[in-house]
Amino acid sequence: MKTILFFGNSLTAGYGLMASQAYPSLIQKQLEQEGYTYKVINAGLSGDTTAGGVYRIERWLEQPIDIMVLALGANDGLRGIPTRETTYNLQEIIDKVKHKYPDVKVILAGMEIPDIVPGRYAAEFRKLFRELATQNNVVFLPFLLEGVVGMRHLNLPDGVHPNAEGQKVLAKHIWGVLKDLL
Repeated sequence: MKTILFFGNSLTAGYGLMASQAYPSLIQKQLEQEGYTYKVINAGLSGDTTAGGVYRIERWLEQPIDIMVLALGANDGLRGIPTRETTYNLQEIIDKVKHKYPDVKVILAGMEIPDIVPGRYAAEFRKLFRELATQNNVVFLPFLLEGVVGMRHLNLPDGVHPNAEGQKVLAKHIWGVLKDLL
């Protein structure tokens, strides 16, 4: 059985929801419905940054990984961590996974922060994901939260984390790029 590792933060973990409502679980159901024999691992950790991910990835490399969906960076953006640091950390995670599993297929989920953030940071932050995807020749999903961010009916009361309906939208975005790799 092949394995898909979803490596992310609270968006992946399904913060505030049952595990079965998080988008990795929804992807597992979709895979089963379509007759694919993949095991989905939800390695989402609420509050995680790319720096945390660099240290955390090691324990997930003890089992073979065929596909990795890398969905970290939102918390870096919220904390204003310099984009070069976020870029370095994401590259480090990709390198560690590819070193252990050279044939792994990677999907990089892009993140954006609102343009209301002053200065060039929002633009630089958005750009770093696209550049990393191009440099590493990995599949790129431009914005994981497309169509969910700012939509009250798709988010928990905190306005930040997708609710069960919002998670379905995230699953649809991921499935759109994942199905071609199966």
